[in-house]
Amino acid sequence: MNRVMLIGRFTAKPELKYTGSNVPYTRFTIAVNRQFNNQDGNRDADFINIVAWRKQAEVICNYFDKGNQIAVEGRIQTGSYDAQDGSKRYTTDVVLDTFHFIESKNARNNANNETPYDYQEPTYEDAPTEINVEDDPFADFGDSVSIDDNFLD
Repeated sequence: MNRVMLIGRFTAKPELKYTGSNVPYTRFTIAVNRQFNNQDGNRDADFINIVAWRKQAEVICNYFDKGNQIAVEGRIQTGSYDAQDGSKRYTTDVVLDTFHFIESKNARNNANNETPYDYQEPTYEDAPTEINVEDDPFADFGDSVSIDDNFLD
C-alpha cells in the first residue's frame, strides 16, 4: 500500500505549468512540522514536494498562496534523472490524489496580524458563484474539517 496524508504550509505560491500536450500541472513544496522538539527545544519541519495535475492543479494555483495550510493525500513516487554534470539525481514526490482547504483566507490574515486565532467557515470570496458539478473537484467533499494549529505542535 502506498498512501500518504500530510498537513503543511506552502513554502511559496504555487505556479501553474503545462506539459507539451497542454495538460496543466503544478509542483509545490509544503513544510510539515515534526511531532517532537529538537535539542534546542524547537520544532523542525520536513519539506515535502507535491505534484498535482489537471483541475486540481488549477484550483490549487488559484486559491492557495505562500503560508496557506493544506491537507493532501496521495502516493509517493520516486524517479531519477542525469544532471548536467553527469551525476545521477534521485527524486521523491507525493503525487496528489485529494486535498482539502484547512483554513480560510480571513483566518490566515488574522494570524499574520497576530490577533487570536478564531476559526471561521471559509467564505472564498474569489470562488465562482456557479460551478459545473462535473468539473468540481470538491463535489463529494462533504463537511469541512477544522484542525487547530496547536494540533500540529
